[in-house]
Amino acid sequence: MVIKVYLATASGSTAIKKKQQDVVGFLEALKVDYTEFDIATNEENRMWMRENVPGEKKPTNGIPLPPQIFNDQNYCGDYDTFFNAKEDNEVFAFLGLAPPAGSKEAQLAEKALILQNGKDPEEHHKTSMKEPSEKEEEVEHKEEDSEEPLTEDEGEQPVTEDEEEEPITEDEEEEPVTEEEEEEEPVTEDEEQGEAATES
Repeated sequence: MVIKVYLATASGSTAIKKKQQDVVGFLEALKVDYTEFDIATNEENRMWMRENVPGEKKPTNGIPLPPQIFNDQNYCGDYDTFFNAKEDNEVFAFLGLAPPAGSKEAQLAEKALILQNGKDPEEHHKTSMKEPSEKEEEVEHKEEDSEEPLTEDEGEQPVTEDEEEEPITEDEEEEPVTEEEEEEEPVTEDEEQGEAATES
């Protein structure tokens, strides 16, 4: 993309000369590559400029005055619109160019993006890296629950209802020890002393 500035090098108007110098000087200060097209010495440049300035941007007499600024074939504006863009720190947007990183215009564009989206790009990056939300965790748990059980070839078999441990019934509970079973057990010294004391 080439920024084209149409101007008149041999203009008799000091106002037009001043406007042209302002535009060219500011583009140089911003280190924007541009090409000058002189409409005073080249009739083709004059005709091209007049034909490519949109109708609504032309003055009432129909002849646009220099300086006129284009980005390749696209019309950017005249001195007044350039000046307004300069005052608003939007020259690169006016020219249809991306502002250089760290420039005031780039910072303003970033702030406008934050206001539009409601989030700081750095915060957005941090939030996209945060832990999953409750809904995401629920989805993960549902996916884990819905996994099919392993087959014999894959390892463990799933436990079926028949194989599940059944609760102990009253019949299966441990039966109390009878007197005969007690006698069969060896008697300790303490128990012998206790029995001797009860006999006497």
